[in-house]
Amino acid sequence: MAMVKEFKAFILRGNVVDLAVGIVIGAAFGAVVTAFVKDLITPLVGILGNFNFSALHFTIHNSVFEIGNLLNAIVAFVILAFVIFFFVVKPINSLVARSKRPGAASDPTTKSCDFCCSEISIAAVKCPFCTADLVGTQS
Repeated sequence: MAMVKEFKAFILRGNVVDLAVGIVIGAAFGAVVTAFVKDLITPLVGILGNFNFSALHFTIHNSVFEIGNLLNAIVAFVILAFVIFFFVVKPINSLVARSKRPGAASDPTTKSCDFCCSEISIAAVKCPFCTADLVGTQS
């Protein structure tokens, strides 16, 4: 019974649920991007010429190497990467850059020891390096 409780705690942990949701959404988004490339971008590229290399092959000692299928996969990958970069990554980066506002300067957490010039905590009253008393000194 303890094993079931441990498994339940593991499954309901935020990271596992977030990962599962991310995988499902990623798969769905992959289908959308693939359809976009297949149905819209590839026909536009097809206007420029036929990029079907599936008939390309060579033979060595009765072994057929179908290099055309590899070339088709490479062309499809480059087109897909292009579409993802320009239609997904660039717009999201632009939105993130716009949403970032310059933050206020944070308060310092360290100061310099007046005696040995070491970086120490702002709350220190004695330098851990040179053991000088810092009470009443300004840095």
